[in-house]
Amino acid sequence: MSTSKPILVVGSAALDTLKTPFGDAEDALGGSSFYFSTAASLLAPVRLVAVVGTDFPREKIAFLDDRNVDMEGLETAEGSTFRWGGRYYRDPNKRDTLFTRLGVFEAFDPKIPEHFRQSPFVFLGNIHPALQLKVLDQIDNPELIVLDTMNFWIQGTPKELEAAISRTNVLIVNDEEAYELTNEHSLLDAAENLMKRGPKTVVVKKGQHGAVLFREDGDIFFAPAYPLRVVKDATGAGDTFAGGFIGYLASHDLNDPMVWRRAIIHGSVVASFVVEDFSMERTKDLIYDEIMERVKKFHDMTEF
Repeated sequence: MSTSKPILVVGSAALDTLKTPFGDAEDALGGSSFYFSTAASLLAPVRLVAVVGTDFPREKIAFLDDRNVDMEGLETAEGSTFRWGGRYYRDPNKRDTLFTRLGVFEAFDPKIPEHFRQSPFVFLGNIHPALQLKVLDQIDNPELIVLDTMNFWIQGTPKELEAAISRTNVLIVNDEEAYELTNEHSLLDAAENLMKRGPKTVVVKKGQHGAVLFREDGDIFFAPAYPLRVVKDATGAGDTFAGGFIGYLASHDLNDPMVWRRAIIHGSVVASFVVEDFSMERTKDLIYDEIMERVKKFHDMTEF
């Protein structure tokens, strides 16, 4: 941890209502900034920028104070915290949105604290591309910029999203988003198309089927998802994956191709923990030794 570079995360902060085959949860801690920070802080110091309402129960994030997360950038605005409701099925890749209440998130205007602006690593969570660009305008010469997005922005704000993608080093999308962004029919062609737009690296998430790493030098690496008996709550799995992925990169040589492959494995492993319980109940008490134990098992299962 001592040699890890700080990571700035800018994303959503939410309270989620979940209905699943394994039970329900109301006002569970959610949002990309919290999922990412909980995961990445196991491997590197994190600087968080997000907004919550005056109704937000701060005790829900007390554990982050002990996890090397600087929350100076967490704004409390007058009004209600962003709330989202979702229903999951036996197939963890299938999900219905029950409601979305933006609350104070609708007027979110990220302001990066002065001592956050030198952050060498930046993760732009799934927020409006115009806000992602606004964040980049406040950062001084970051070493690595990673961007996440979704279909809503691909369809609704294509010009802003294209501008944001052009300024990033790593793009993280799922396979459906990769196809929609590029109109390609092959994942290889889609990744090559995206790497021509700015990013040198593209990570394609495939849910319970793993993730694929594409790099501009032609390196391709596929990692299956870590096998689990039960997936209780898939909310935040992508942001948790990003936290493990970038958290590992933050303490290693980015010029080493094997570092990028191992980062994918670390992302997949940390994400395998978060889906085992609701919200961040599993990852908030996770320790580094548990991660490394699963990394070793992952290696044993995939070596041939």
